[in-house]
Amino acid sequence: MLTSNLIKELNKTFPKENILTETEERYVYSVDASNNIFAKTELPDAVIFVETIEQVQQIVKIANKYMTPIICRGAGTNTVGACVPVHGGIILNFSKMNKILEINPENMTARVQPGVIVGDLQQKVEKIGLFYPPDPSNLKVSTIGGSIAQNSAGARCFKYGATKDYVIDMLVVTADGKLIRTGSNTIKNAAGYNLGSLFIGSEGTLGIVVEATLKLITKPQASQVIMAYFDSVEDSVVAVNKIIEKQVCPTTIDFMDKNAIQTVEKYYPTGLLTDKESALIIEIDGYKQALEIQRSTICETLKENNASKIQFSSNTKEADKIWSARRLSMAACTKLRPNVTTDDVIVPRENLAKLVKGIQEICTRHKLNICMVGHVGDGSIHPQIPIDYNDKDEYKHYKIAKSEIYHLTVTLGGTISGEHGIGLEKKAYLPHVVEGGALDYMRQIKKIFDPNNILNPYKIF
Repeated sequence: MLTSNLIKELNKTFPKENILTETEERYVYSVDASNNIFAKTELPDAVIFVETIEQVQQIVKIANKYMTPIICRGAGTNTVGACVPVHGGIILNFSKMNKILEINPENMTARVQPGVIVGDLQQKVEKIGLFYPPDPSNLKVSTIGGSIAQNSAGARCFKYGATKDYVIDMLVVTADGKLIRTGSNTIKNAAGYNLGSLFIGSEGTLGIVVEATLKLITKPQASQVIMAYFDSVEDSVVAVNKIIEKQVCPTTIDFMDKNAIQTVEKYYPTGLLTDKESALIIEIDGYKQALEIQRSTICETLKENNASKIQFSSNTKEADKIWSARRLSMAACTKLRPNVTTDDVIVPRENLAKLVKGIQEICTRHKLNICMVGHVGDGSIHPQIPIDYNDKDEYKHYKIAKSEIYHLTVTLGGTISGEHGIGLEKKAYLPHVVEGGALDYMRQIKKIFDPNNILNPYKIF
């Protein structure tokens, strides 16, 4: 009865074409890129395509009336179940709030709606000589709203930082339907508490971001990609620190192990060398004159640290080809088994080699295939494990292996998520990396911002 009354009120309030209530339609929005492997989830009661801030405010007020959860959704590429409904509720789909409202070259800012695609924004600002650095692997589909919710980063994080470093202001609809501003249109702002930092990375549990003002920087004059192959994983990881010791700061230092290389080449051939144990993808940028110095220093360091083969791009097409291989790694993994999981662990760079070898040993012991990639410049590793969820024995070993990987990560001074978030999948492990007192404060913050627990409930905690 409650659901029926909720649907009736939503139908009265919003255009029919913006509401999905059929079972088949709702099922599509009950899963995300985590493959919905969680024990207790339900179909949403309705999916609403919002187009204005006022509509978002109306939905929040209706949700409060019926004590109904609201789950915000961008492209649904989340890998930890952060946009999966647990006990029904309303999915807010932001694909129609996808406008770049303003690009201000003088202030070097962009004002955008949450449904704007990251890659589209990058292309737009680069045409006028500006640059938005955050680059998640799925940037062709992932949205600004999702990036803010998870504080996503990507390969360029090593040099340029994560989403949090580029959000200077947001309009947020609170749990009672009010609209608040979290910052200002200035690069610096020391007026009061930094509320924006609470919303960024909160996975939609504290408020609903309906507009964001993003800081832009000057577009680098030129860039080049260096591909270095190694006959051992240890050599490639050691080379990362040696490059940094030379006071060179590449845009990216990414990693692929042999399984990842071979899997990509088998299903999406791009010309990678499949007989090597690992590879580093290093991108440099800056003034054209500086690229030669950077490349020379890096290549010399790579050779000193046993790189067996070094290649570098001579044009944009070749650079894009190398990056497409890296970005296709997860898609290639899906060809190995019916399902694939990708994780997100990060350690201090000094312990990176121990993490990589430890993850490989854990998966070998549990007879799990693994393709490993990561942003090793900042110590981040993404283990991609293809499995069959219907194979009970394999799934059991996967769950044990995942727990062991998290334990190893914590032992090495790291944490269980660098950029994917906590969602449903990792919330049981959060107390292992967040001290109890801090966790209590997080829960209190959630209660203050969302006393009725309607904003993406049952996530993180």
